[in-house]
Amino acid sequence: MGQKQKISALIKACKQNDQNAQMQIYQLYYKAMYNTALRIVNQPDDAEDVMQEAFIKAFSKINSYKKTATFGAWLKRIVINESINWLRQQKNLLCLNDDIKQIEMETEIDIDEKNTQIEQVLEAMNQLKENYKIILTLHFIEGYDYEEIMQILNLSYANVRTMISRAKKALKRKLEQKLINRKI
Repeated sequence: MGQKQKISALIKACKQNDQNAQMQIYQLYYKAMYNTALRIVNQPDDAEDVMQEAFIKAFSKINSYKKTATFGAWLKRIVINESINWLRQQKNLLCLNDDIKQIEMETEIDIDEKNTQIEQVLEAMNQLKENYKIILTLHFIEGYDYEEIMQILNLSYANVRTMISRAKKALKRKLEQKLINRKI
């Protein structure tokens, strides 16, 4: 049995409230979902809580899963939404985990100083509006393309493209301001 068939069979069993199937789904996806939550909420314990709540919500709403997206994308969307809700409840700014320093970021930002550290880019991202931080995190850090972001955030392709473009411009302005402030 291939991976897709296995997941499909597990989903079917989850729809029948099979706790063993739920545990197997959890085992397959928990690491990726935890990492997603961690990148958004930036606190290991909080990420764990958010992830657990997302799984509970997913299993309680498993009958609403339609095969228009992969199960992983559907589940990740729930994790992201739970993470966003957590941020709103806590009124915290989105902070990116220090482990992200190791991830290369592909940007179109024109920075004069070649030695600019990733920390400076992440710090500038952290100062953006919440929706810009989230979409840039999904695009640059998580590596999602526009169509995947469309599915995760339930936005149109045009909205995703526009939002990423605006977020990049806002990030570029923040970085340019930082460079100006350092030169003064």
